[in-house]
Amino acid sequence: MDQPAISIIIPVKPGFSITAAQRLAAVDYPPERYEIIVAEGYSPSRQRNAAVATARGEIVYFLDDDSLTSPGFLALAASHYKDPQVAAVGGPSLTPATDSLLQRSIGAALASVLGGGGMRNRYRAQGKARLTSDSELILCNLSFRRERFLACGGLDERLYPNEENELMDRMRQTGAGLIHDPQLAVYRSQRPTWRLLCRQFLNYGRGRAEQTHISRRIQPASLIPALFVVYAALVPFLFCSLMWLPLAAYGLLVFAFSVREASTARSLGMFFRLPLIYAIIHLAYGAGLWWGALGTLLGRRRKPGGEVALRLVKGLDDPPCAGN
Repeated sequence: MDQPAISIIIPVKPGFSITAAQRLAAVDYPPERYEIIVAEGYSPSRQRNAAVATARGEIVYFLDDDSLTSPGFLALAASHYKDPQVAAVGGPSLTPATDSLLQRSIGAALASVLGGGGMRNRYRAQGKARLTSDSELILCNLSFRRERFLACGGLDERLYPNEENELMDRMRQTGAGLIHDPQLAVYRSQRPTWRLLCRQFLNYGRGRAEQTHISRRIQPASLIPALFVVYAALVPFLFCSLMWLPLAAYGLLVFAFSVREASTARSLGMFFRLPLIYAIIHLAYGAGLWWGALGTLLGRRRKPGGEVALRLVKGLDDPPCAGN
């Protein structure tokens, strides 16, 4: 039986290069059964939707321009689609060992319970392939059955980020199966500076708030960072010593997890970076939730826009190509 045709879709900003191109040239999959589409623009949700509309594959596989894949990733993903109930298959995004100490520290924090929470399996290869929810799947390494993607209306172009979470939430309401396979891991670098880390989690929080507004479904765990931000802002003005106990407990947790992750990595430098990383993840995400909630209340929703230019790097009948 022929392998299913797969369309690899990579959204980029105009003029950006595809650092993952060399890895894609080494894909171990029948060359006539996969294509690579680059979607240029400034609205990733719209770029992905436009590429899916023209894709010829039965499966569409979303990667980011710097998602470093293994040779067998397409064959492994395709094997899960033998079950007709499966609508989406993905794996984690791991931090390369060649990243800077800050980037590796961010990766360690996100893969921990304190930093990543229920989403930590997006950043670590743990366990076996399994049915899952959107909490374990990440858009830089995620595939969909094309017909199910289109039947559900694709990505909501008002959202970025969290557009894939909203789509998979809708899919699950229809009984679709989502698969997380740790062996499908890609390698992708974390943010290289403190400023970009803050910006990343502000946007993650904003995206979650906007997703909640659109779906009308609240995830109680996502409220904790928002409440923590309020508490952290008020605690300097609280003169009752008992009110400082939660902050003290939080500090002990941060210290304990910093010791554990730094010990596992055998890195003293990581220990000194992790406490601030944990604080940024929680406070920036919580602030982003308030930012997104306020924006929706004021009617300041993100408007999809901008032209999308599609470029076929490799067609279904073309040989593998290392160019971009």
